[in-house]
Amino acid sequence: MINFFSKYKFIFYLLNLILIIFYLFPGSLLGCFLYKDCFRQPQITGDLIISSNHLYTFFLLSIIGFFTYRNSHQLKLLNIYLVLIAIVLEILHVFIPNRSFEFVDLFGNLIGVLILIIIQLLIHKNENFKN
Repeated sequence: MINFFSKYKFIFYLLNLILIIFYLFPGSLLGCFLYKDCFRQPQITGDLIISSNHLYTFFLLSIIGFFTYRNSHQLKLLNIYLVLIAIVLEILHVFIPNRSFEFVDLFGNLIGVLILIIIQLLIHKNENFKN
């Protein structure tokens, strides 16, 4: 599975493009398809302190990015990219009609990325411990 993503980097790039389209669409594309209502956002699980949808989305994107670039020296650059895209996409909601900037969404984005960064640090620490 890991080799699959590293061989086919276009999957990671395609998921980035899809994420950007979904984020910048004025309304909800998923709501349009699922509910025939572009203003209704589907909810995977209930929100607590952060937006669960945003956490799941950015954690999944981060995992796929990690598997894509695991064997390269670009993991730090990937982490910076993921944090920046999490922040920038949410800030752009200020300017997009029918969308709004929300801190719970921003924190969901960042925690989704942060979970993977912590996992990366644990893996790196474990690899150094074995050597």
